[in-house]
Amino acid sequence: MAKQRKIPRRMCLGCRENKNKRELLRVVRSAEGEVLLDPTGKKAGRGAYICWDEACLQKAIRGKSLEKNLRCAIPETLVQDLKETLCSNRE
Repeated sequence: MAKQRKIPRRMCLGCRENKNKRELLRVVRSAEGEVLLDPTGKKAGRGAYICWDEACLQKAIRGKSLEKNLRCAIPETLVQDLKETLCSNRE
């Protein structure tokens, strides 16, 4: 009998639901302090996860949970990139 692989789960910072890691969008803060999107989920650095839903993104920004989790300020350009990514994924 084959051993069942464990599926990694992460919490969305907006809705606070645990979901499969592959279902979430990862935002990462690198060692240099740069904050960027991580579509592969493999970049080195401190990561935060958000659902592919604009409402979750708004909650995470409004509640400052994204800033708290990454332990740094979130640039406005990244917020725009996140919104564009979510909108393009919806289509």
